[in-house]
Amino acid sequence: MNFEGQTAVVTGGTRGIGRAITEAFLARGGSVVATYRSNTEAAGAFRAELGDAGERLSLASFDVADEDEVKAFWEGLDEAGTEVEVLVNNSGIRRDHVLAMMPSADWQAVLDTNLTGTFLMSKYGVLSMLRRRYGRIVQITSPAGDHGFEGQANYSASKAGQVALTRSLSKEVAKRGITVNCVSPGFVATELIADLDPEAVKAHKRSVPMKRFGDPAEVAWAVLSLAAKEASYITGATLEVTGGL
Repeated sequence: MNFEGQTAVVTGGTRGIGRAITEAFLARGGSVVATYRSNTEAAGAFRAELGDAGERLSLASFDVADEDEVKAFWEGLDEAGTEVEVLVNNSGIRRDHVLAMMPSADWQAVLDTNLTGTFLMSKYGVLSMLRRRYGRIVQITSPAGDHGFEGQANYSASKAGQVALTRSLSKEVAKRGITVNCVSPGFVATELIADLDPEAVKAHKRSVPMKRFGDPAEVAWAVLSLAAKEASYITGATLEVTGGL
């Protein structure tokens, strides 16, 4: 998988799974525009840690759920002459509550970031890719969209929505050389699940046939596989990276 001469946009690309995806693209010769919402200091520190590879990393701070900000981001890339071959929609948040006690604001916040953010980034990304009749879009979804997890009605709904969006969009752009797929990580050792109590962690590990949580780099490998030029006949698909969950 060689990405020399290609540029990837990775939302939420400075931490967790997104960071691993950014590092993987850079390691294979690509350039990356990694987006984040607010922690500028941490994003800058990440770039500094990359050494020479950091010269191929650009950082952009905005809210993927805000259409004006998303539109301005893509217009800025066009004005700079930056052609984007790969879009990875990785931004995601959790606000867990049992449904009967879930604040409406927490329902909306998760849907806004996880699903509306995917819609907006895909919308403007596709408009950019259509001109060149080439593109790879990969959404980071979750088994929660299929199975549903207790206390995660908002998160599960947003992830199921990502899969449905992917299937529809893949049919709309297939003739234009653009593929749209999902990668569905199971339990991966990142800060997104760092708030789980120790007993829950043990229970979740027992539920995984491999009896361990995944590593972000294992998810990144799956993303790059679908983002490669050679993956030209894979679209509308979901690749699970779950340890057999």
